[in-house]
Amino acid sequence: MSLIRWQTSFLIAGAAILPFAPLLYLQGQYTRRKVGLLPGAGGGEKGRTAGEGTSARLFVIGESTVAGLGASTHEKALAGQFAAQLSRRIGRPVEWIVVGKNGVTARRTIDELVPLIPDEQFDYILIGLGGNDVMKLSSPVKWRRDMTELLGIMRDRYPDAVIFLSNCPMIKLSPAIPHPIKFILWELSKLHDANIKDLTGPMERIFYYHQPRDLEIDGFFADGIHPSEKGYADWSEAMMNFFDQRYEW
Repeated sequence: MSLIRWQTSFLIAGAAILPFAPLLYLQGQYTRRKVGLLPGAGGGEKGRTAGEGTSARLFVIGESTVAGLGASTHEKALAGQFAAQLSRRIGRPVEWIVVGKNGVTARRTIDELVPLIPDEQFDYILIGLGGNDVMKLSSPVKWRRDMTELLGIMRDRYPDAVIFLSNCPMIKLSPAIPHPIKFILWELSKLHDANIKDLTGPMERIFYYHQPRDLEIDGFFADGIHPSEKGYADWSEAMMNFFDQRYEW
């Protein structure tokens, strides 16, 4: 089973880097201080795209990218940009609501954000997670268990919704993360990417955006880790172009 192989690789790599853990910790702390912490997106946590007709409903939940770090408003961050792309596909306006929090893993999303989900129905769900499960070194078994639980919750609440998932982070493209910690995190991100592909592959109306190979990175980052407003726009467009090939609108 692939999960056993991924977990074994994780444990072997963990044992190999254990002697260097103090150095890696100091490097991580230095990087955090150097980068600092961007504020979350301002403005309201709900909005509506332009257009006429009955609105589709989109709910966006997840970590710092969902919270909109790097953008001035949610309209210019992931929720608003993804809603704009979705509206173009379906030819209808999209009303969106976002619940995001910097630093959450999949487990913390279940514990802290799921209780904040509004008691409303949605046609589309976007889940933006993976970055903190990589940064906090969640194992493949933990990542899969937590994401399985979260997807089950969302499917139970919204049995007819189409669920989209953003990609695990492209650590190798980040100019703010130095080696060797970048190499270690990138290898884990690739494991999580393969893991979530395998998990969601057979699921109906659940689509995971595979780690992109051709995303334009010029101007993508606001701080070397989080997207800029241009980055959110380019990322949302790339995701929707990917979903175009897998879902008939």
